[in-house]
Amino acid sequence: MEKTEKKTTQMEHYDYKDVLRLRAHMNAHSRMHSRKRTEHSAREQRVFAQAVKRARFMALVPYVSE
Repeated sequence: MEKTEKKTTQMEHYDYKDVLRLRAHMNAHSRMHSRKRTEHSAREQRVFAQAVKRARFMALVPYVSE
């Protein structure tokens, strides 16, 4: 049996003002992609979600896209 390698990457920092980077992990309807699709850990996904929520509150990213 082969052992699978764990990812040992550093956690990415998501700034709520960096709209292009946030939009890269969102679909056309302004919904966040799942952890499976973005390959984030649980902690990274929580940090990303918080950044998206802050950007939505500041009206940098829409809550729902038409």
